[in-house]
Amino acid sequence: MKNLLILGAGQYGMVTKEVAESMNCFDKIAFLDDNNPIAIGKIVDYKDFVSEYECAVVAIGNPEIRMKFLKQLEEVGYDIPILIHSRAYVSQSAKIGAGTIIEPMAVVHTEVHVGKDCLISAGAILNHNSVINEGTHINCGSIVNARIVVERNTRTECGVVLK
Repeated sequence: MKNLLILGAGQYGMVTKEVAESMNCFDKIAFLDDNNPIAIGKIVDYKDFVSEYECAVVAIGNPEIRMKFLKQLEEVGYDIPILIHSRAYVSQSAKIGAGTIIEPMAVVHTEVHVGKDCLISAGAILNHNSVINEGTHINCGSIVNARIVVERNTRTECGVVLK
């Protein structure tokens, strides 16, 4: 098993930790954060932990910041996992990009393509053949209808239906 470093210990970080724990594939999970005392260091310290934490993800709401740090983590050699809660459904034909976090009760259906560094929140439904471009956050209970393309860095409100 590997160790996971999460950049951001706020609300998204806590959710990400629970998703990762549900997968039962990490020995140790820790945070880097500039404002939370549970963090083992500041976000800018990410280079100092690459030998102890093989994997890292970014759990920050702002997609531009999330994408910037994801690129930096890749450049210094972190493995960027896909985190899928054990109670989510992801079709075997779906394609999921590195750094994407899929929360419990989300549905990622047949031939869906989810780009890098996306947040798919609890209860979201991505119907067949939809495309979710990188950096996007599909919020709780949102539905992406079949064959819809969601632009890069989009953030839906809870319960929205994209047609």
